[in-house]
Amino acid sequence: MDSHSNSHVLSDFLDYLRIEKGLARLSIGAYRTDILQFAEFLEKRKRQLSTAQRNDVREFLQQLFSHQVDGRSVGRKLSALRHLYRYLLLDKRIEHDPTLNIESPRQWKVLPKSLARDEVESTLAAPGKTLHSRSDSKDQAALASRDQAILELLYAGALRVSELVNASLEDLKLEAGYMLVRGKGDKERIAPLGKPAQDALSRYLATGRPALVERKEKSSHPLAKRAGSVRPTAVDRNSTSLFIARGGRKLTRQRVWQMVGAASSASGRHASPHMLRHSCATHMVENGADLRTVQTILGHSDISTTQVYTHLALDRLRTVYQKHHPRAKAR
Repeated sequence: MDSHSNSHVLSDFLDYLRIEKGLARLSIGAYRTDILQFAEFLEKRKRQLSTAQRNDVREFLQQLFSHQVDGRSVGRKLSALRHLYRYLLLDKRIEHDPTLNIESPRQWKVLPKSLARDEVESTLAAPGKTLHSRSDSKDQAALASRDQAILELLYAGALRVSELVNASLEDLKLEAGYMLVRGKGDKERIAPLGKPAQDALSRYLATGRPALVERKEKSSHPLAKRAGSVRPTAVDRNSTSLFIARGGRKLTRQRVWQMVGAASSASGRHASPHMLRHSCATHMVENGADLRTVQTILGHSDISTTQVYTHLALDRLRTVYQKHHPRAKAR
């Protein structure tokens, strides 16, 4: 058996609690339950208990919060993990303790749900499979092109659903690489767009949107049917909306929610448009973005709303500090 496998690590740790620490059976059972739960979380990320990173611990605790587990229970689970990793560190099975410098969950504000980066990638790629399939349906290809552009925009620009469905063609400054977003209270902000979002939007504007606008339906008149003639759907053919439904109709918020939910099934997790918005903010902070910049991109009028991401920023700060400050480096 691999000495670093989860079952081996857990078995050795429980023996340590029973023999060296003299803990009661009920206490050991509680440790076992908490650590098994974390091990299952890690297995989905293809990690072992012995290779877990600080971000794994954080996202595990955050997931507990998002499932309405109370702060006291989350604190107990963190305590169990602290004891496990102190044991592994003393036993020289690991070099770094992933629970180090993680403050008590009671001090946290609950982060909005977000997706892991691999889950985002799977979700964004889902409509592309339709685009590259051998389907003969021009309609389906147009909708897939639109959906991919919507997903890329939700993640790239952290848009709210209402902001997306109300966006107009003139709001998009594709060549300049940004979009003008009209948020709550008619406040405007600029949402920068990366190349994947720009490319997806370009494809949609070139082929997807024109196909949706030009969609026609057969006339109900018997003579028209025999003649094979068609008539345009009763829509505003000069619609200025950026995203439209079949026939140029207005795209609804409900349809966007349904589409994101369907696309996210590829990642094995049901997501919402709001989760893509908060995934954008979370991943930016994890990569070193300051909260003021994230506040601007999200369109928060008050920095206190953005401060829900503070502990992610502190984690990043500690990591950089420990890596670069001569007095903080591990000896």
